[in-house]
Formats: sequence, C-alpha cells, structure tokens
Amino acid sequence: MKRILLLGGVTEALAIARTLGPQHVYSLAGVGRVPTDLHCEVRVGGYGGAEGLAQYIHEQRIDLVLDATHPYAAQISQNAARAATLSGVPCWALRRPAWVAQADDDWREVANWSELVDALQAFRRPLFTLGREPLEHLDEIPESQFWTLRALDMYPGNARCEVIGARGPFLIEEERTLFDQRNIDVLISKNSGSSATEPKLQVARERGVPVLILKRPALPEVDRTFGTVGEVLAAINRQRYL
Repeated sequence: MKRILLLGGVTEALAIARTLGPQHVYSLAGVGRVPTDLHCEVRVGGYGGAEGLAQYIHEQRIDLVLDATHPYAAQISQNAARAATLSGVPCWALRRPAWVAQADDDWREVANWSELVDALQAFRRPLFTLGREPLEHLDEIPESQFWTLRALDMYPGNARCEVIGARGPFLIEEERTLFDQRNIDVLISKNSGSSATEPKLQVARERGVPVLILKRPALPEVDRTFGTVGEVLAAINRQRYL
C-alpha cells in the first residue's frame, strides 16, 4: 500500500487531507489550528532541513511527497524537493496560480522589506496582510503613519499599529468596512492567489487604492505541478496512491 506525505499550509491542503486514509501523513509546520477530524495521520513540526526530511521519508517508507505549502514558503518547498531527490521518491506540488492585475488596478511589485518601506513613504494608513512579518518592525513605524496589521492570530500592537486577528474567507462587505473605518490608503499583500482573501483586492480596485505586492519567491522544479485540488486528486487516483 502506497503512502503519501502531504506537506500542508494552505486551505487546499486540508481539502486533500480530508480524502486521505490512515496510512498517509498530513504534515504541518505548527502555525495555526491543527485539524482533529482527519482519518490520516497528522504530524506537527519541522524535520531539520532537507536531510532530516529525507530521513523521515526513508524511515516512514513514504512513496510520494506532495507539497501543498504556501506559495511564499519557499524554504519548505526547497527542502521538500531536495529531500525527495535524496530519497528517490517523486515530489509533486500544488501551486496556486497567482493573481493577475486588472485594468483598474494600481499594483506595484516589491521584492523585499527594504523596497516595501521605500514604496510606503508616500502613504499614511497602510493595511498589511503579509502575516506576522511586520510585527518585527513595529518600532520602525514613521510618525506620519498608522499601520493596520491583519494576521491569523491576535498579537500585541503599539500606539502606531493596530493588530487584527482574523482568518479568511473574508466577505467583500467586511473588507469595505475595514477600508472605510481605518481610512486605508494603501494595501500591502502577498500574491497568494487565494480566493479566500481576494476581496481585499476588489475593494482596493473600487477605491483606487494602490496595492504593494510582495514578489513571489522562486520555487524548485518538481516532478509534477498542479493548479487545483481536483487535478491533484485525479492524479493520485490514477497512480493508485489512495
């Protein structure tokens, strides 16, 4: 009986995990809520890099590594591809298609935090939807700015930053209210490609608010890539991994 190691991190990964039986493993880094209603084994925590992951694959007799981590979890994806190569097993990846700017969008791509800070100088009320990274820079907020930071969980802010703990999917009306109440004049976002968080882009478009998009990192080549859960499930069924 074949065994899948599913590396999770996005909503689609949980949908795949719900189809897996007890011989398969759903692996999570430990950030966010851990599902308790699955039939497969759930593992939480790291592996110690690519070599540690390769050892786990060997010891657990894994037949397929399926990378369904976040598009910005580049190090995990690199480790997964390297570990699969070291172990002699195939590595497949679910890669969300990126969002594409529409005619009325004002998107400005930035490569890193330094470029983002430079691009922010002209604005006063940014909305950060990057996760926890901005928390490391709360003492750097200019006097001319007040930040609104949305993350999966609640964290302490300060006098110049309000932190909102919230999980998608987000409704369009909720996003409109957020923009209006906090007078948002620029949105900062990763290009995650998730429909659950896409409404914020629609609101920015409606209001003519610029969007600073953090550039997607380069991800490793793998044996097969898929754009949807349906494509993944069809492939693992054809190859009799389930």
